Amino acid sequence: MLSPFVFKAFKSKSFWREVLTVKALLIWLAVLMTSIPLAGYADTDDELAVPDGPVILTVTGNIDHTNVASEAQFDRAMLEALPQHEFDTSTPWTEGISHYRGPLMRDLLARLDAQSDAVHVTALNGYEAEIPVSDFETYDVILALEKDQKAIPIREYGPLWVLYPFDQDEALLSEKIRFRAVWQVMHIDVR
Repeated sequence: MLSPFVFKAFKSKSFWREVLTVKALLIWLAVLMTSIPLAGYADTDDELAVPDGPVILTVTGNIDHTNVASEAQFDRAMLEALPQHEFDTSTPWTEGISHYRGPLMRDLLARLDAQSDAVHVTALNGYEAEIPVSDFETYDVILALEKDQKAIPIREYGPLWVLYPFDQDEALLSEKIRFRAVWQVMHIDVR
C-alpha cells in the first residue's frame, strides 16, 4: 500500500507535467538519434528515376548513376526537376536578346556523378561537338529547355540546346565556343 505522501505526489499536476516533459524529451531524443545516421543520405539520393514521358536526352559513358541499363535517360520533367538557371542573351543564330532557362551543365553532370574532362554532344541532325568540362565550371552553361518561357521547338534549336551566356563575356563570342553551343541535343557521352 502506498503511503499518503506518495499517493498525494501522484495526484499533483506538477508531477504529471514532469512525467509528460520527460516522455517528450525521450521521444525527441529517440527521433534525433534515429535521424542522424539518415541525414547524410538526404543529399546523396543515388536513385535516378525512370522516365515517364518521351526520352529527350540520353547520357552515357563515365557516369555512376543510370536508370536504363548503363544509360541515364531523361524526359522533360526529369530535366525540369533539376535546379534551373536562367539568363538573357543574344546568340549568333537568333534575332535580339531572349530569356533562356534550363539546368546548368555542371549540375547535370554532378547529378550523374560524371567523371571526365570532356563530353561528346550529339544533335538530332548528326552534328557532334567535343566540349571540355572546364567550360561548365568557368561559365554558367545551361542545357536550355525554354526560350522566353516556352519550350524550344525543334525548328528553333530545341528541344535541348547547350547554351553559353554569350552576352556575359566577350571570350564566348569566339568561333571555338560557337561550335560547342550544340542545339537539338539528343545524346551526351561523358568521356
